[in-house]
Amino acid sequence: MTQFEFFALAFGSMIGVGWVTAVGGWLEQAGPMGSIVAFVIGGAIMLCIGLCYAEATPMLPVAGGEVAYAYLAFGPFKSFVVGWSLAFGYISISGFEAISIGKVLGYMFPDSNWWLLYHVAGDPVYGSHLALGLVFTSLVTWLHYRGIESAAALQRWLTIGFVAVTLLFIGAGLWGGSAENLSPAFPAGSSGGIIAGILMVMVTVPFWFVGFDTIPQAAEEADVSMAPSAFAWLIVGSIVAAILFYIILIVSVGMIVPWPSIVQADLPAARAFEAAFANRWMVNLVLTAALLGLFTSWNGFFLAGSRVLFSLGRGRLIPAAFGETHSAHGTPHRAVLLTGLLTLLAPLMGRQALLSFVNAGSLCIGIAFLGVALSIMTLRRSHPHLPRPFRLPGGRVIPGLAAAGSTFLVAVMLWPGSPAALSWPREFVIVGVLTVLGAWLWIGGRQSRTEVSDAERTFLILENYGS
Repeated sequence: MTQFEFFALAFGSMIGVGWVTAVGGWLEQAGPMGSIVAFVIGGAIMLCIGLCYAEATPMLPVAGGEVAYAYLAFGPFKSFVVGWSLAFGYISISGFEAISIGKVLGYMFPDSNWWLLYHVAGDPVYGSHLALGLVFTSLVTWLHYRGIESAAALQRWLTIGFVAVTLLFIGAGLWGGSAENLSPAFPAGSSGGIIAGILMVMVTVPFWFVGFDTIPQAAEEADVSMAPSAFAWLIVGSIVAAILFYIILIVSVGMIVPWPSIVQADLPAARAFEAAFANRWMVNLVLTAALLGLFTSWNGFFLAGSRVLFSLGRGRLIPAAFGETHSAHGTPHRAVLLTGLLTLLAPLMGRQALLSFVNAGSLCIGIAFLGVALSIMTLRRSHPHLPRPFRLPGGRVIPGLAAAGSTFLVAVMLWPGSPAALSWPREFVIVGVLTVLGAWLWIGGRQSRTEVSDAERTFLILENYGS
């Protein structure tokens, strides 16, 4: 993979399709200004975490990077917890995309809502949407089963197309909108106050920014001409680009029409441009950008999720079968198939599960990010002589801020009574089911763990970097 392909993988994964469905929720909870504040603060936390990755990735450029960092710092079990939390977060995002494909295409083609099967919390589940989820999940799974070269090439062209189309409709919003539509800056009479609204948006930031960490997942497959320090600048650059994108997006959508009029719409960004221009082509432009973003995100996170499972299997932390590669394609085929199978379950929960996957995924990603920050702090003490092509300035300040920020985001999602706490029952059920699955994989991997010595496991996870 080239530097541009790595950037396309990270930036395309971070942007995705979520903004099309979620921007209304951001505006409703925090208003335009509150949403911007939430993304600036959350983006600053992500930048601190990204800088930790910037030091760790060129230091240990192996597949499933977070697993390797935590293993060297803390040993097998904590490495598994970090790895499974990250894989859980990636699979949650993959499930989010599988649901979103039906929602976006249903808006573009209203007549495609057919074959009503059942309701979940009052939301209809159509056979046509399940079929779409099945078809596209199967295609993504097949693509990654065949090999990373085609997946990387697809990501490059999807990202170029997404950026081009997105610039058109965001530019139209900034050019044709009015700053008066951004008023009020915060929701009037919102329950819990302005701070609560900002907090509710901010805790979802890990979900919207996760994607820069797909770079370490594919680090082993980098072009031999890439300098190790290039990983650091790719990670930092992709986070800064995503911060700017989300801020400009909020301003553009908020300016095009009075923002309170769109917060309850199914696809608020599309509804805003439809109301402003009274023209279907602009709506289709937004939805085209959404579909391109959906596939860039889906492609990136499917790659990352399967690579984390592969790393756990290769290190014998879970059953060794997940660490095996296909004899012909060289891909982690069993890890790919498990990721695809879990993704297929998401559309069964209905379209209202979108927010549940955002919150459940954010919690697990926050746990994984905390593990990375603590790993960097520990490795500086325990392995000070590891080669570090990029070293963070300021000693433990940035890793400390990253750990504190991650802890805060996780705590407010678990603390009872917090305005950003996980909701019962759907979000706790999602977390519970994948926690049970993780426990099953850990217990099922007991025999695999006993078949290798500590030295062999260290080599399997860290390769020659373990010495």
